[in-house]
Amino acid sequence: MIKKEWLEKGFIDEPIPENIDVRAEIKRLCKEKNAVIMAHYYTEGDIQDIADFVGDSLALAQKAAQTTADIIVMCGVHFMGETNKILCPDKKVLVPDLNATCSLAESCPADAFGKFVKDHPGHTVISYVNTTAATKAVTDVVVTSGNARQIVESFPKDAKLIFGPDKNLGGYINSITGRNMLLWDGVCHVHEKFSVEKILELKRTYPHALILVHPECKGPVVKLADKVGSTAALLKFARESTAKEFIVATESGILHEMQKSCPEKTFIPAPPNDSTCACNECNYMKLITLTKLYNCLKYEWPVVEVDPEIAAQAVKPIQKMLEISAKLGL
Repeated sequence: MIKKEWLEKGFIDEPIPENIDVRAEIKRLCKEKNAVIMAHYYTEGDIQDIADFVGDSLALAQKAAQTTADIIVMCGVHFMGETNKILCPDKKVLVPDLNATCSLAESCPADAFGKFVKDHPGHTVISYVNTTAATKAVTDVVVTSGNARQIVESFPKDAKLIFGPDKNLGGYINSITGRNMLLWDGVCHVHEKFSVEKILELKRTYPHALILVHPECKGPVVKLADKVGSTAALLKFARESTAKEFIVATESGILHEMQKSCPEKTFIPAPPNDSTCACNECNYMKLITLTKLYNCLKYEWPVVEVDPEIAAQAVKPIQKMLEISAKLGL
């Protein structure tokens, strides 16, 4: 039974008995319930290690569209669970903690964004996947950081485009494509905190390190990069590069997979500019824990629901993204 206090908290915090092997129990529950665990690269390492599939936003959406599981447990933030539910309306979609929201999605309320779109008629609306279902419902095509450039370039050069909500990503795409998209004024609270000064301090300490930067970072930070790309692209670059040291300017969770993939290499997280902390973390992603994952599977809650009318509209730009990505081989 779901307790009232759990409903109020948005997650189940029931203690796990000490004699239980939580990892083995999670695997048993998955097999018993035909559930699949998906995790984003920004979650804790132990969550990534137990997941059936780990990826960035594009890969997670692609995997959700293909799964034969009855239950999808999305270990990530809420909009990712919404995307899974929109793509798989007949499946039960769970997120271990409903408080795992996204600052970027919150920076783009659907009503305000809808008004912005209406105020600029004749524009094709491109929305980053880091948005709520309601915002996607007023969008023509969704993109991720991994396919944004290619999808923008699939439109005619003279096309009038709106890009939201991340102004840093949109500005970067404008700069490398020669476009002049109208940008919504939104940012990711993690990537916005990286600074040129902090990264240059690290570069002086590690002069041979290559700098890897996510395009959600501010323009001056992006200009320092030896490689700009999505989490998946940065991981691929690190695997294939002959370099032995890397300064990584994105959410520090990706370092777990980087280190697993390249144990002989050194990965240094770029710190935020407002702290002496050695890394820059998304506090929302870090809300997902093994205890919450276990209880989520045990009780099959919290469940992600999307209003059917909103879902009917939101699925169109997501499907268009997947179709274009497949056509382009992304």
